[in-house]
Amino acid sequence: MPINVEDGLPAIAQLEKENIFLMKQSRAIHQDIRPLKIAILNLMPEKAKTELHLLRRLSNTPIQLEVDLFHPQTHECKNTPREHLDDFYKTFDQVRKEKYDGLIITGAPVEKLEFEQVDYWKELKEIMEWSKHHVNSVLYICWAAQAGLYYHYGIGKHTLDSKQFGVFKHKVNDTHCHLTKGFDDIFWAPHSTHSSTKREDIIKNKNVRIISESDDAGAYIIISNDNKHVFVTGHSEYDPLTLFEEYERDKKKGKEIQIPQNYFPDNDPAQQPRVRWRSHSNLLFTNWLNYYVYQVTPFDINKVQ
Repeated sequence: MPINVEDGLPAIAQLEKENIFLMKQSRAIHQDIRPLKIAILNLMPEKAKTELHLLRRLSNTPIQLEVDLFHPQTHECKNTPREHLDDFYKTFDQVRKEKYDGLIITGAPVEKLEFEQVDYWKELKEIMEWSKHHVNSVLYICWAAQAGLYYHYGIGKHTLDSKQFGVFKHKVNDTHCHLTKGFDDIFWAPHSTHSSTKREDIIKNKNVRIISESDDAGAYIIISNDNKHVFVTGHSEYDPLTLFEEYERDKKKGKEIQIPQNYFPDNDPAQQPRVRWRSHSNLLFTNWLNYYVYQVTPFDINKVQ
């Protein structure tokens, strides 16, 4: 949360140079507070698990949130009971007239397909277009980050020779970006994908910039210049055992799968996984909610545009 200080305090100039977020009293007295409306477009097969992952991260803030869950109506979900969707989820038709402070679009296990081959791609394009005028800020995760970069900026994805799987070191490129406020110089984040967006393709586009990247996992956090689109190519929201569950699932299916990198002590799947990303994950979601949603969204949500 911001520090509220008297206008004209001499320390303000230096604190602003250090990227300390300040709110002068002249602004604070005019700031009303209401719950933030956050929508989650859940594209993952096991939706209940993803709900837990994201709601845990979103709960780590003093800001009150109202969360709507929705799913693609053009896709039949085989791994989540119909009753669960009927009881807790909406379709795009049910929310298209709504305005939201923030939207999260999750990853999906469709990286090997071309975007146009995904059965709900037409609907997803409609949702991303709708978000331009109905949502103040959108957070795209993993495959959704690739889809968003492709749809909004024409930046394509590339299939990897082998699955990018494990927990990787990352660095912060832009220390003045509020999204990475409080991050360590080197931090860890999980990845699980068969495709990626090349760094050279991203830096050619002048509408986006890379905020964080990894020597091993590539570009990690990309943000649009207007700050309305945040793309995170990994899975910082994952629970401690998510990569283990994916590893065991693929082994049982007879798929070729390597042990997740930098995850098990001594690279031994019999040992308890080592969690290295929890602090960074909490900061990432809290910073997004605070600086890219709460601090900039209009009090009258109908004015979101």
